[in-house]
Amino acid sequence: MSHGKVSKRPRSSEEDADDRRSPPSKVWVYGKSNYQDWDEEDVCRFLRTQRLEKFEQLFRGENINGAVLPQLTESHLENLGVGTLSDRLNLIKCIDKLWQSPIDAKVFNDPIHGHIELHPLLIRIMDTPQFQRLRFIKQLGATYFVYPGASHNRFEHSIGVAHLAGELVKALSGRQPELGINHRDILCVQIAGLCHDLGHGPFSHLFDGKFIPLMRKNLKWKHEDASVTMFEHLITSNVLEGVLQSYGLVLPEDLVFIKEQIRGPAPRSDGVDCSPKNSWLYKGRPKKKGFLYQIVANRKSGIDVDKWDYFARDCHHLGIQNNFDFERFLRFARVCEVNHTKYICTREKEAGDLYNMFHTRTTLHRRAYQHRVSNIIESMITEAMMLADEHIKISGTGGKMCTISTAIDDMEAYTKLTDNIFEQILNSSDSNLQEAREILNNILCRRLYKWIGQTQPQGETIIQQEEFKDLPAQVAESCPATSLQVQLDAKDFIVNVIQLDYGKKGRNPINKVRFYSKINPSQAFKIRKNQVSQLLPEKFTEQLIQVYCKKTDEESVQAAQKYFVQWCINKNFTKPRDGDVVAPELTPLKINWKDTESSSDSDNSQTRYPKGKGIKKKLFDMK
Repeated sequence: MSHGKVSKRPRSSEEDADDRRSPPSKVWVYGKSNYQDWDEEDVCRFLRTQRLEKFEQLFRGENINGAVLPQLTESHLENLGVGTLSDRLNLIKCIDKLWQSPIDAKVFNDPIHGHIELHPLLIRIMDTPQFQRLRFIKQLGATYFVYPGASHNRFEHSIGVAHLAGELVKALSGRQPELGINHRDILCVQIAGLCHDLGHGPFSHLFDGKFIPLMRKNLKWKHEDASVTMFEHLITSNVLEGVLQSYGLVLPEDLVFIKEQIRGPAPRSDGVDCSPKNSWLYKGRPKKKGFLYQIVANRKSGIDVDKWDYFARDCHHLGIQNNFDFERFLRFARVCEVNHTKYICTREKEAGDLYNMFHTRTTLHRRAYQHRVSNIIESMITEAMMLADEHIKISGTGGKMCTISTAIDDMEAYTKLTDNIFEQILNSSDSNLQEAREILNNILCRRLYKWIGQTQPQGETIIQQEEFKDLPAQVAESCPATSLQVQLDAKDFIVNVIQLDYGKKGRNPINKVRFYSKINPSQAFKIRKNQVSQLLPEKFTEQLIQVYCKKTDEESVQAAQKYFVQWCINKNFTKPRDGDVVAPELTPLKINWKDTESSSDSDNSQTRYPKGKGIKKKLFDMK
C-alpha cells in the first residue's frame, strides 16, 4: 500500500508518554479531527494510544494511513502478518472506535431520546433533498386533524430509529464480541434505520393504504418498495458512492444489506420462489449474522427499533401513556443460537413487558391511528386526491410530467410529492379542482361526513379484502321495513374495515420470541402465554367495521343509522352500541340482541361448580 507522505513535526518523549497514559474515547491527532486525513505516523501514534505499539513497524512498513484504515478486515490483517486471532480482533476493535464515535459526529437534542449523536455519514445522507422531504410528511397523517399535538413528521422519527438501531447493535457488539460485529455492520444498520421510511407518500399510510390501491388497482406496491428505490436514487443523484466507500463500506454488498433490512430479501425476477425452506435468502450478510436483520424491521417477531421509536414518539405527541420501556430491552438483549439460526433474545422475566409492548400497539391503533374522525378525514383527503390526480402535474426525470398516482414510478417526481399537495389543491384556482377543493375546505371547516356506527363480525367470521368494495352496496340494500323519509344509495355510504392485531394477524407474536435465563444465557427457549399470566388475551386479532354517511342532513343521517342497524341484523354482526337509541323498533327483532337479567355476562354472575363437587373444587383452589 503506497500513499503520499505529509510533513510532521518531531514528537517529544513527554508527548508519547501522555498518549500512552490516557487513551481518549474520541481520537484527535494534532488538529486532524478526521482520521481519514491521517498519515502513517498519525496512525502509529493512534496505535500507541491503544497500547498496540508492537504493530507500529508493521503498519509503517505497509504505508497504512487513515484512508486505508476503514478497508482493513481480519483477513487483511492476517495477510499482513498479524499472526494470532486475538491480536487481529484487538486491532479491529480498536480501529472500529474511530468511526463508532467520530470527533465530527453531530449532536441532536431529541424530545424523546435526549441528546443523540449521529455519524458523519448519516449526516451526509440526511443533507439531501430526498431525506429532507420527510420534514413535510406527517408521521400520523390525518390524525393531526384530531390530536393537535400530533404534528411530528417522518423526519424526526427516522432520526430516532437510526439512533436506536445504533444503540442496539452497539450493545450487542459490546456484550458479545464473538459475534464479529464490525463498523460496516453498525453503519449499515444505522443507515437502514435512517432510510427505512424514505418511500412514504403524502399523509404517510393514507397514500399506500388507501390512495394507491384505489388509483392503481393492479399494482402491488408498498412504501417499503419505494423506500428502497428512493434510497438508490438518493445515493446516485447525490454521488455518494465514494463517500460510502471512504467510510469503509463495501459496494455493492453493503448497499444490498441496507436495502434488505428495509424491504426484506429481494424478490425473484419471475416472482416464483423455489428456494428450499431453510435456505438463506439474504445476500448482504451471511446466516451467522442473520440477527442483524432483526433490528430495524423484525419480520420474525415484530420487536424492532422502528416500533420502539414510534411508540414513544407518538405517545408523547398524542398525550397517551406508553407502557413499554425499550431501555430495559437494550439492557438485556443478547444473541442466542437456535437450530443453527441466531436470534436476538431477552431475559425470561421480560416476557410480560413484551406483551405490554404489543398491547400498547393496539391501544394506539384503537385510540389514535384508527380514530373514527381521523379515518373519515383520511377518506375525504383520499377522495380529493383522486379527483385532483389527473389535473396535478409533477415534473420528473428529463422533464417528464407525472400525476400524483404515477409519481411513484419516478423518484425525481416523487421527491416533490409531500403533504403540501393538500395546500396545492386547496389554494388552486383551477376550475378542474373545484370539487376536490370543496372537500378539503369542508375538512378545515369541520363539515365532515357523518359517523353512523361501528360493529364487528361474530365468531370466526372474517370479511375478506376482496369483499370491501361491495360493503357500501350491501348497506344500501339493507333498507328496513319501517317507513323512511329518505332513501339512500351505495354512493352515500363509506365503510371502513379495520384489522386490529398484535402485528402478526391472528398469531401470538411472543411465540416467535426467544428468551434466556440468568443461569445459562447462551441457551434460548420459548415461553408460552400460560406461563406468563392468565389475564392475557385469548385472541390476537379482531375486525372493526366503521360506517359513515356522506349526506350530512339530519333526515339522511337518521335513515342511514336504520340502514346500518338492519345491515348488522342481516349479517349477524354485533349490536351497535347505540342501536337501541337510533333504531329501537329494529333491535328487538334479533333475539340474541335482547338484554336479559340472567345474561351470562351480568355483573352479578358468579362462578358455579358442578353439583356435589363445589366444596372439593374450592379446597383445591385454596391449595
